[in-house]
Amino acid sequence: MHVTGRFVGEVLAEVSAAAAVGVNLLDLEQHARRLIKERGAESSYWDYAPSFGKGPFRNVLCLSVNDAVLHGLPHDYVLRDGDLLSLDMAVAIDGWTADSAYSVIVGTPAEQDLRLIEATQVALEAGIAATQPGGRLGDISAAIGAVAKQYGFRVNTEFGGHGIGRTMHESPHIPNDGRAGRGMKLTPGLTIAIEPWFLVSTDKIRFDEDGWTIRSSDGSRTAHSEHTVAVTETGPVVLTRRPGEKPSGQEAQ
Repeated sequence: MHVTGRFVGEVLAEVSAAAAVGVNLLDLEQHARRLIKERGAESSYWDYAPSFGKGPFRNVLCLSVNDAVLHGLPHDYVLRDGDLLSLDMAVAIDGWTADSAYSVIVGTPAEQDLRLIEATQVALEAGIAATQPGGRLGDISAAIGAVAKQYGFRVNTEFGGHGIGRTMHESPHIPNDGRAGRGMKLTPGLTIAIEPWFLVSTDKIRFDEDGWTIRSSDGSRTAHSEHTVAVTETGPVVLTRRPGEKPSGQEAQ
């Protein structure tokens, strides 16, 4: 999973750097497809067909723009100055899976959007820091929820983090809010995807007619951050760090 995670981080960094004013979302999708094919990896999204989607997913990226936050279908849309883009990707290499998401501003950033992205990143680091051996799943949820409250955001718990390993979505479900000291015990060897996502002015969501794209119910901006994390005897290890991304001080080496 270290190998897969490193690749996911590299692809997300490269594709997000290519997200510029005038670039079509379909070009970003094709860019990621080429990188995955060259590496001999397998997209965990391709043919994914959960209960909430309409038919199998036939893309390797989720690209969610502005008020879209999760599962955004790549489509014929040209990025504009000030767009907030969330990129989400999961692949498998030699049967081991990693999953990560990253939100960026295209062109000129608005302060509110920067603050929203920052909140998801701070919450992600708090969740990672709470992923300690002997702790409880609720410790992660509580840490994320506390950051959301600190920034003044409400939390939707319909979708959240999850177990990951041989497949993309495994038990347990990890809500983005909860009570510390509750839930499953965190033991070395457990691998999970932690993914806080916040909406500016609501905790309600709606689905597009495509059955996949999830948006804020009131049209407000959204952001999403995610890493795949391993619980070790000495603490959490993030497997999907992007090149140059600095780890939290709480992270095991």
